[in-house]
Amino acid sequence: MHIMKIFSHNRIFAPQLRIAFAIAAMAVMMWGCRKPEVIVPSDSTQVTPGDTIADAAEAAPGFYLLNEGNMGMNRASLDYCDLTSGKYIRNIYAEKNPTVVKELGDVGNDIGIYGSKLYVVVNCSHKVEVLDARTAVRLGQIDIPNCRSLLFHQGKVYVSSYVGPVQVDPRAPKGEVVQVDTTSLAITARVTVGYQPDEMVAAGRYLYVANSGGYRVPEYDNTVSVIDPSTMTLVKDIPVGINLYRMRKDHLGQVWVTSRGNRIDIPGALYRLTMDEHTGMLAVRDTIPVAPQELALKGDSLLYFSNDMYVAGSKKSIHYGVVDIRTAKPLEGEFLSPEVAAKIKIPYLLSVDPVRGHIYVSDAGNYLSSGTLYCVSPSGSLLWSTLAGDIPARIAFSPFSLK
Repeated sequence: MHIMKIFSHNRIFAPQLRIAFAIAAMAVMMWGCRKPEVIVPSDSTQVTPGDTIADAAEAAPGFYLLNEGNMGMNRASLDYCDLTSGKYIRNIYAEKNPTVVKELGDVGNDIGIYGSKLYVVVNCSHKVEVLDARTAVRLGQIDIPNCRSLLFHQGKVYVSSYVGPVQVDPRAPKGEVVQVDTTSLAITARVTVGYQPDEMVAAGRYLYVANSGGYRVPEYDNTVSVIDPSTMTLVKDIPVGINLYRMRKDHLGQVWVTSRGNRIDIPGALYRLTMDEHTGMLAVRDTIPVAPQELALKGDSLLYFSNDMYVAGSKKSIHYGVVDIRTAKPLEGEFLSPEVAAKIKIPYLLSVDPVRGHIYVSDAGNYLSSGTLYCVSPSGSLLWSTLAGDIPARIAFSPFSLK
């Protein structure tokens, strides 16, 4: 089963493991999905007394959490945390949408709120679910093959897509970035970019997407594609590093990009991209010798965690680090207290509440049963924790309380 988790995240695996993956997938098909007519009700847990901060009016009253669910098991799910009341509500999608067959779908990959709509990327179900952000009731569906990540920009939604089937293939096609109208939910344009594009940012006149090329292992892509959104054309590809993945833009306009390396002899890295005033485009300015799996911005700090267990020959070593965004230098120490870090087996999600400063980290556990969400203070001490769904993966802070 762990093989399936590795595969869904584009991690390198040896050819002989493909047989094991196929066998595991066949077994899952026999027992993994619930009958459509059975609806598992939501349940709630009181995790905190409720919000008492002075600037609560500016703070999000809650957040949605997308649980990825293991590949092939149709167990992506949606939770909601009401920070005003202090209640964490698990598995709300089926109860809010009792007529939707197969519930949310297979592998939740990204989530975000734009306007009054909540967008959920469901990778292996090849769709973006669109919900009312106030009620979590389904409004529609956008069909995009092997969709990956979301970007909201100037009234449009952009979705990265691997285009081809969910499989390692040295002949896999180049990917796309798809533009979607937020009113009609119709696809209005698309542009071909690099191989297996993942996360995106908007900076200046252009959109940028990190290309991994993970399906073409060992021939990874190493570029960030630059897109002109006014014409939906590819402007150029910027060489950065192999197997790119996460992208974050900080409050200084800098963009941070992660490389996962090849998991064998090329280590991962973190890159800082800044605007070149002559070209009006981002360019690589620094390479930082850390290998983040996840990133989150907090003021002048870039929080990350890295896990050496995914590097061949390495012992398990998890680091919760901080990079100063002004100097691009790693800082001493970790953002989690040793007591909290010791509780986490496999860190997965990393997010920061922009107003409260609370840090959220999830533990995927064994990838097959309920994971755990930890909420910690800005100093890294534990505030509360709760069970979530299978593989808690992404958070979207909401300006609306769930009705």
